[in-house]
Amino acid sequence: MPSDSPVPQAPSVPSAPGATGRERAPRVLVVTAVPAEAEAVTAGAPGLDVLAGGVGPAAVAASTAIALTTARAAGTPYDLVVSAGIGGGFAPHAPLGAVVVADAILAADLGADTPDGFLPVEELGFGRGTHLPPPALIARMAERLSASPDFPTVLAPVLTVSTVTGTARRTVELTARHPRAAAEGMEGFGVAEAAAAHLLPCAEIRAISNVVGPRDRAAWRIGAALESLQRAFSLLNPVFEESSHECR
Repeated sequence: MPSDSPVPQAPSVPSAPGATGRERAPRVLVVTAVPAEAEAVTAGAPGLDVLAGGVGPAAVAASTAIALTTARAAGTPYDLVVSAGIGGGFAPHAPLGAVVVADAILAADLGADTPDGFLPVEELGFGRGTHLPPPALIARMAERLSASPDFPTVLAPVLTVSTVTGTARRTVELTARHPRAAAEGMEGFGVAEAAAAHLLPCAEIRAISNVVGPRDRAAWRIGAALESLQRAFSLLNPVFEESSHECR
């Protein structure tokens, strides 16, 4: 949604062959926060399964986990999970209308506030705050999008936050901790956690609707960002079909 120590990803589980003995078609689950984002993805890539999983990392992790568990129990497991939506862009990395492909999915506010500054969850010894998408997949995604003149494409970290950034002070704090970050959303890390629990790879895509910083609703371009998201998925659909075979 708008702005509202990496840990290696586990390998995916091999897919079972179909009833004919041939390898089944790859399955991709795209998870958004709200129906408007899901509709944009579906319009761009009607062959993908799309779930509007809810706003924030907790809600979307739960809904994604249920969808993945249900599919596996039915004998039709997924091969790849993609978190997708609109989000805030960090200047100057990601301008309005840009599409950001995550090369790292980071839980930016998962940790502890201390007198000496923020401590990430890894330093507390309580888990992980980073997921890394498959490098070959995201490189291919970025290459495919960059070939289109429709919008600038950025390959960079995307931050997941539970509280939308709305002040200059917090923007400075986040960019100081994550100088390469290009976008902020509220769901990517939750989707990635659910995917990792099923040993599945996960990617994240954000179409930029606003600048991360002081909250200014009048400056948001949600409609244009949704159009960028739709166009991005129309371009990426062949990449997902090819790469989901490789991700198994």
